[in-house]
Amino acid sequence: MTDLPALQAQFLPTPTHDALQPAAVATHPPRILLLYGSLRERSFSRLLTEEAARILQHLGAETRIFDPRDLPLPDATTPDHPKVQELRALSLWSEGQVWCSPERHGAITGIMKAQIDWIPLEIGSVRPTQGRTLAVMQVSGGSQSFNAVNTLRLLGRWMRMITIPNQSSVAKAWQEFDENDRMKPSAYYDRVVDVMEELMKFTLLTRDRADYLVDRYSERKADGRIPEQVALGAKAMSHESTGSQTG
Repeated sequence: MTDLPALQAQFLPTPTHDALQPAAVATHPPRILLLYGSLRERSFSRLLTEEAARILQHLGAETRIFDPRDLPLPDATTPDHPKVQELRALSLWSEGQVWCSPERHGAITGIMKAQIDWIPLEIGSVRPTQGRTLAVMQVSGGSQSFNAVNTLRLLGRWMRMITIPNQSSVAKAWQEFDENDRMKPSAYYDRVVDVMEELMKFTLLTRDRADYLVDRYSERKADGRIPEQVALGAKAMSHESTGSQTG
């Protein structure tokens, strides 16, 4: 047996296929929240987000798009502000999210960052983002870049989200939408479809297992919380020991 003197084994059960099986399987449509990062009247991040929402609905999801207008800057007011409460409620409602930002000065916009900053890692014992799936997208006015999606990935990790491998970066976005504000057929459009399809698959795969997937040794140890399978195993062993003594 491996010698691990610093490890408290009662808080670290071995992961198994059985433990990954959910106690119940949700049957409602996956709930996806979409955020975009611009307030322009013709915002290409909003148009791309709306296109993504249509694809998700076609794939069977229920979608909500948060309108960031009138959302105050972080710390400029209390969390009781109606737009902050709306955003936090939508994050709690969601099982997956899509974040789409323009690239501005090589990074995401302040509008995008403000939305993420208003969603705390924890509200009491509730974590509004942990274990939820995330897809990231960006639009650029010039040549293709990945600065914004890279930043969004970093933020998704910080928010303890399951960020899917695929992503979308639309270059010269002003060329990719028609006069009706619909995305034109292109390789960029096909990539958006790929990303939304992948998000749906990962959401269906993880939403019933999220609590187990993000349950951590360090947190169980700090709380003194022994996992159920360890407790059941210890109980079974105690019965065997008692039986052998009485037999």
